[in-house]
Amino acid sequence: MTSKISSREEEILIGTILGDAHLARLKTGARLEMMHSEKQKEYLEWKHKELREFTWAPLRFVTIRDARNGKVYREWQYGGRVHEAITCLHNLFYTNRRKIVPKNINSILKSPLSLAVWFMDDGGRRNDSYGHFLNTLAFTDDEHELLLDCLRKNFSLECRLHWVQDGYRIYIPRKETERFCSIVHPHVVPSMQYKLSFNPVTTSYARLDRARYRGRTYVRGPYHTLASRSRNVEMKV
Repeated sequence: MTSKISSREEEILIGTILGDAHLARLKTGARLEMMHSEKQKEYLEWKHKELREFTWAPLRFVTIRDARNGKVYREWQYGGRVHEAITCLHNLFYTNRRKIVPKNINSILKSPLSLAVWFMDDGGRRNDSYGHFLNTLAFTDDEHELLLDCLRKNFSLECRLHWVQDGYRIYIPRKETERFCSIVHPHVVPSMQYKLSFNPVTTSYARLDRARYRGRTYVRGPYHTLASRSRNVEMKV
């Protein structure tokens, strides 16, 4: 990375690139683009303040209509400017216009702040258990293995892969809940703490909503490695 940005800025950028952020490549370099719902405006305002070095513009409110179903989405948008550091990160995290996981992710994703931003961007908690997840459906099998290895080595988190409708996402199981929440909680902004199932300050757990899932039938996907795909089983809750 370039020395022209602070370590805090770099850690936040790494987290949000793994999450929802998009780095747009232009002729003169790359710029940072982010968009969040109205519910997450406070979080985007926090990112705008932390990453003000990379934009000249205030947040912009936009309305987007999905041509497939006619639904209207109201979003807040962060528009960045071309910056040397963003260009360096684009070269690291993009290949042929596709976001990737760099092979040296273990030396990149090391900070609890980066992990917290990634979680705030693209993570959540299950309503029927105390487990958490990171939405990583766009990544390949090999990239998932790189991320699982990074979480294990850099944060001592034993995570798994769960199949959802469109692909695999990283699942942080119940036994890792307290450790995971203790790592990210100091960096999670107040409006995003609803995503955590455990509060390490009050040592209290969120309320579960098992009734929503009672009586439904699910196909449970692999838990440990991609090699276990063939062991899918049907589960009644």
